[in-house]
Amino acid sequence: MPLVANTALPSFARLLKEGETVIDSDHAIHQDIRELHIGLLNMMPDGALEATERQFFRLVGESNQIAQFYVHPFSLREIERTKEGKAHIDQYYKTFDQIMEEGLDALIITGANVTGTQLSAQAFWDPLIKIIDWAFDNVTSTLCSCLATHAVMEFRYGQKRALLPGGKCWGVYPHKVVNQLHPLVTGVNTRFDVPHSRFNEVFRHQFDRAGLRILAQSEEAGVHLATSEDGFRLVFFQGHPEYDSISLLKEYKREVGRYIDGEIDEYPPLPENYLSLRSSAILEEYRDRHIVKRNKKQKPEAFPEDLIIPTLDNTWHDSAEAVINNWIGKVYQVTHIDRRIPFKDGIDPDDPIGIR
Repeated sequence: MPLVANTALPSFARLLKEGETVIDSDHAIHQDIRELHIGLLNMMPDGALEATERQFFRLVGESNQIAQFYVHPFSLREIERTKEGKAHIDQYYKTFDQIMEEGLDALIITGANVTGTQLSAQAFWDPLIKIIDWAFDNVTSTLCSCLATHAVMEFRYGQKRALLPGGKCWGVYPHKVVNQLHPLVTGVNTRFDVPHSRFNEVFRHQFDRAGLRILAQSEEAGVHLATSEDGFRLVFFQGHPEYDSISLLKEYKREVGRYIDGEIDEYPPLPENYLSLRSSAILEEYRDRHIVKRNKKQKPEAFPEDLIIPTLDNTWHDSAEAVINNWIGKVYQVTHIDRRIPFKDGIDPDDPIGIR
């Protein structure tokens, strides 16, 4: 929520110049206060569908203790679902037609699992483009996570992701804020961690070529946080700040299971910068035993997650919460009282938060 500059105190002007949210008294008096409606386009597979709901709901809900948030999940019928997954969506999710009719103040688009290397060959490609195009014209701001970022970079900016030559970017990596005056990183630690889990990347020079604003990046993991050229209407995450403490461990367990079942030939590496020395040693011993067991076609032991979970640290959630809080705060200030209209009267769509 913003500070109100109720006097001519110079500190208000100084804070505004430093990127803090400050509004004048006239603006405050006429500000319409209402709930915010945020869409969640959940494209994750059935096994991660509900966990992804909880992760993003948690980030939104914890970001601000004053505003009220209505989060509206929806998905794409082109994504293959089990009977149980389809039943969950049919019971609890809205359709895109309902979303368009009712309107949104903001939209979050999750990542997705893909088959093959070409995003444009995925069954969800055309309907995803339709949703993002609609949101750009009708929603105040859209936040794209991981694969959604890659999709927008390809179809809107002509910047295709590339396979990482060194293998999967998988672990928790340090990042640095590189544009400290942008309102989305106000109050965020200038150095913070973010989990990543991907085989592909859109590189720094591609964001630059597209004229986008880079806000945070990592020497190891590349660009994490960026925005569209207007500074706000599209927000890009290339990492997974929404992840729970156990998310990477669950991914690792899944990949170990695939190795044990013979779906993959190589035992998966440990996620980087994530596990304690003791936990790494436990999992390495487990790996050594199970390479032998698979070769001998012996029954595997239970995965030792109960030994690992108590040792996990979460070094990213506070910063993720701060970024989401800044994002939602800016949406609140510039969105229209009618959620079917993206901006209040007088807001320039090409510079909605006044930073150009």
